[in-house]
Amino acid sequence: MPQEKQSSIRTVLEMIKFEHSVFALPFALTGALLAARATRHGWPTLRQILWIVVAMVAARSAAMTMNRIADLRYDRENPRTRQRALVTGALSLQFARFFTVLAVAAFSVAAWQLNPLALKLAPLAIAILFFYSFTKRFTTWSHLFLGFALGVSPAAAWIGVTGGLDWRMLILCGAVTLWVGGFDVLYACQDVAYDKQAGLFSVPKRFGIANALRIARGMHFGVIALLSWLAFGFGLPWPAWAGIVVVASLLAYEHSLVRADDLSKLDAAFFTVNGYISMLFLLFWGAATAFWRV
Repeated sequence: MPQEKQSSIRTVLEMIKFEHSVFALPFALTGALLAARATRHGWPTLRQILWIVVAMVAARSAAMTMNRIADLRYDRENPRTRQRALVTGALSLQFARFFTVLAVAAFSVAAWQLNPLALKLAPLAIAILFFYSFTKRFTTWSHLFLGFALGVSPAAAWIGVTGGLDWRMLILCGAVTLWVGGFDVLYACQDVAYDKQAGLFSVPKRFGIANALRIARGMHFGVIALLSWLAFGFGLPWPAWAGIVVVASLLAYEHSLVRADDLSKLDAAFFTVNGYISMLFLLFWGAATAFWRV
């Protein structure tokens, strides 16, 4: 492959933070495993898994690109984001718009391939994902809107497998919402000065960094409570509970890396630890579905 083409692909993948698909995808796959085992006592088909993965990656790619389009002005002004592709001109605004349409089309095809209800709900899912990009302009709690945008993924996967929805999936949606919302509060601590200058809203801007860290901890305590409720509600075996202990330990470690007077390790807390959390959650809860007597 020509070097120039490789560079262009890398630039697009960087724009959409492709590697961060690992955050929500394992929770969606967990939802698919729970759906198939709970309703049919079997496993999702490879075809279902394939289209769920396509839908997740496409939806997230569309959402991330829309976010960069919507925030282009702020990305130009914020010293932390001035090297992003749309700001530097490495990618054009026209290309970003085309890529967004392409990703939405891929998501719609994946929903169509899964079942009629998934296709009917596809526009709502895209609307939720796109709406987040504008929430920091009017609400302190934009972090929870981001969390919800990713948090619907387990319910979406359940729908993709079964064509319906079990209310217990809303518990997992709530857990993912609080997990993502909590680490987004941590991440937003880097931008307090710019948010004040630009008139944007965030938890750290409104409550201060020290209180924001406490709020993020409270959200992550909520994650553990909701996961425990879900494991109990489904009657999942011991690997699920072991997974909850692992998630709790990693969240505690994440918070130990960040202090109000020292945000230098924030990237490690945001990227590495949360990647491990999502992957290990899938590993332990996937094992739990294998041992699950339904």
